[in-house]
Amino acid sequence: MSNIFDALRRAESESSDGKSSTLTLATELLQAAEQKLRDSGATLEPPASPESADAFEPTPSDPLDDLDRCPVLPVSIREDSRLVSLGKEGSLGAEKFRFLAVRLRQLRQSRPLKKVLITSSIPQEGKSTVAANLACTLARRKPQKTLLLEGDLRRPNIAAQFGLGKLPGLCEWLSGETPTINIYRLEGLGVWLLPAGSAPQNPLELMQSGKLSILMEQLEAWFDWIVIDSPPVLPLADTSLWSRLADGILLVTRKGTTEKQQLQRGLEAIEKSKLLGALVNSSSNASHSDYYQRYSYTSSPENPPKE
Repeated sequence: MSNIFDALRRAESESSDGKSSTLTLATELLQAAEQKLRDSGATLEPPASPESADAFEPTPSDPLDDLDRCPVLPVSIREDSRLVSLGKEGSLGAEKFRFLAVRLRQLRQSRPLKKVLITSSIPQEGKSTVAANLACTLARRKPQKTLLLEGDLRRPNIAAQFGLGKLPGLCEWLSGETPTINIYRLEGLGVWLLPAGSAPQNPLELMQSGKLSILMEQLEAWFDWIVIDSPPVLPLADTSLWSRLADGILLVTRKGTTEKQQLQRGLEAIEKSKLLGALVNSSSNASHSDYYQRYSYTSSPENPPKE
């Protein structure tokens, strides 16, 4: 746009007829428009060509309605899926997730809470399944928009839980392999998904590139809830990066799997001001098909888990 101003000014100085006043007025109008764009932080982009009409490359100034331009993916949930929030809404597990969603909305009334990190002390405690169920439950509150972010770049499995194949995701964007942010809308669920993508050899180095914090600022402007599935706290350092970017953290434990010492170390590794609580994930009845029969919200920073 500055090039337009320069051309107009040159034309104005070179003009010797009565059109100079018109050029002056045009210059002033364009300069005012440029200043307005600068004040709003927006940029003036050329219209997309027909060949790129399907690409989704938003900027922080785009309205949330533009998220509807994201590719829509059909989901395929298996009957033995642990996504109790989908198709098993009458189960006790689904009810516990609805209760958890209510508690998070209540907490948001007294503190900033949009980016919720789901982690665990060690692997195999069900954190990814918890993140997927929570995101689907939060998405039912319309017109709020919910993003499920697959932040476990080492062992991602959330996309597989929805019956999705390999998709370009966070890794491809961070590494510069794809110019667009790879966000997809899950058909019929009201949930947007940012998958991990292909795991790199050194995820921690990729996450420390500086692009991740910029991305989270953009996502925070587009979504009402961001549920982040992160790696376990022990022994990886990836979670510490996600923790700094999150508003609150939920620690998932599993009865019969998490040992007391591991839980204690996990709690010590989490910033106390961001710890929202711990979730106990287990089943007391092996014949019951509901994986989360005894799923419960058990603690808060003011009421730590009992030993």
